Amino acid sequence: MDPDLITGLILAGGRGSRMGGVDKGLQNYRGLPLALHALLRLSPQVGRVMINANRNLGAYESFGVPVWPDALPDYAGPLAGFLAGLEHCETPYLVTVPCDSPLFPTDLVQRLGAALQAHDAEMAMARTGDQVQPVFTLMRTSLLESLVRFTQGGGRKIDRWTAQHHTVEVPFDDESAFANANTQDELVALERGSG
Repeated sequence: MDPDLITGLILAGGRGSRMGGVDKGLQNYRGLPLALHALLRLSPQVGRVMINANRNLGAYESFGVPVWPDALPDYAGPLAGFLAGLEHCETPYLVTVPCDSPLFPTDLVQRLGAALQAHDAEMAMARTGDQVQPVFTLMRTSLLESLVRFTQGGGRKIDRWTAQHHTVEVPFDDESAFANANTQDELVALERGSG
């Protein structure tokens, strides 16, 4: 799949409640904000990148890519980020990654794209072992209407929405590549483990 057909979206719109309410994407990892690591890792894999954030918008805008807040109120979760991304996506495909997983595979998008095309699916989602990684998803932007309907009906769970569509799970062997920092302790562990 041609990377120019894909827009990358970094999900940085959460409350960070398990990290004491701080903005996770702006937490320091190896001397740079977590979300900037995600941006640097995702950019070579896609045609363009944007960020979903709900606070500190100026800090995210300083990364040099468009920043879009949730279209839904009250920190409604990853689907609100998906929705903001789909609403502003000008390519046929959107791929999402969270801001707090700085080590995701450098071939993530290529492998998701290959699986989506091979199965003629509507979305492709990463999986490690038995664990689905729903915030690492490549989707057709034509799913916008479906997601609008789902969220307007009060839906907030990713798996309930993706279950309505032809979704292929793409296995990745290296679980550590998907390690994320939900707490300060996890961030410290991530920093120590990636020397």
